[in-house]
Amino acid sequence: MIETERLYLRQWRVSDFAIFAEMNADLDVMKYFPKPLSPKVSDAIANKCSQLIKDKGWGFWAVSLKETDTFIGMVGLNEAHADMPFAPAVEIAWRLHKGYWGQGYATEATRASLNFAFDTLGFDEVVAFTAVINEHSQLIMQRIGMSNTQENFYHPMLDSNHRLAEHVLYKIIRQQWKSA
Repeated sequence: MIETERLYLRQWRVSDFAIFAEMNADLDVMKYFPKPLSPKVSDAIANKCSQLIKDKGWGFWAVSLKETDTFIGMVGLNEAHADMPFAPAVEIAWRLHKGYWGQGYATEATRASLNFAFDTLGFDEVVAFTAVINEHSQLIMQRIGMSNTQENFYHPMLDSNHRLAEHVLYKIIRQQWKSA
């Protein structure tokens, strides 16, 4: 478990799944994804996240508020899919329930994830990517010290004409993180 001032980044619980499914079905939360997810697909993702944490000791952690232990989303690290043009790489990503947007939780949790990536796991670099039109996520990337590589790419799982196809790639290296 990773602890921040206001959050726990922890292993998934069965009780998280229903809220996660609600998030993944929400049109606002999924605005920059190809489509909302069914509860079955959402549960499969949560199970996979849980298993990866069991297997590797890290991944996309469940995030809960320390004060109430309320599940608010997921944040963490993952090995990028092999078909991504920048692979192999470790990515940082997040998805929070919209009731908790705008309170700095994503920034707080991603900073803790980067600390873990560089200090505990010893990674040299972490990347993040999102659709070009997702300016909010790009602001979070900038807040945590990541830089736009200016190496936009078309997501291999989307048709090149899809509104979300073109993605930006951000990255941060250990030396940048240590000096920030």
